[in-house]
Amino acid sequence: MEDLKEHIATQLKDSVNSLDIKNEELVIFARRAEIHNIISFLKDDPLCKFSTLIDLCGVDYPGRERRFEVVYHLLSMSHNTRVRIKVRTNETEPVHSISYIFPNANWYEREAFDMFGILFDEHPDLRRLLTDYGFEGYPLRKDFPLSGFVEVRYDEERKSVVYEDVDLPQEYRSFDFTSPWEGTEYVPDQSSTEKKA
Repeated sequence: MEDLKEHIATQLKDSVNSLDIKNEELVIFARRAEIHNIISFLKDDPLCKFSTLIDLCGVDYPGRERRFEVVYHLLSMSHNTRVRIKVRTNETEPVHSISYIFPNANWYEREAFDMFGILFDEHPDLRRLLTDYGFEGYPLRKDFPLSGFVEVRYDEERKSVVYEDVDLPQEYRSFDFTSPWEGTEYVPDQSSTEKKA
């Protein structure tokens, strides 16, 4: 692993910010503008041969200036080795698409766009993938409300799908703050059933 780390560090030099070995996997912090070159190198270099893109995902760190990380997981079946590449970005700076290097990145990048709002430059079809048409916001951002903004349901009277603002009136919520095994009204008391037996 150390030899591979030294080889990549020597070949990529200024394209990466840092290289570390964590949990027996190589982790590369890449410069955003160089991601296309880095991924191409890792795929084509005979000592690397990371020919399989396992996953591409987004991570949100709202306290950072560049709040998002795009994380790429590559596998070299020839060497039975994995590598993780991380790139930092924000809501306005796009990351170069790697869908021309790995075609399966197309949907992964669309998912990261749909869930986090991460932009990918030169993507062939960057549009929402999992949420509905007209969906507002990005549901995996840490500042997105847990209940969402709208409720989607089928209205039998209108015979259509209806979008309504989420309304959670306080009187319908039950806050008993007790353990689910103690003092709840809907669970029968175990001691009384044991006495009868």
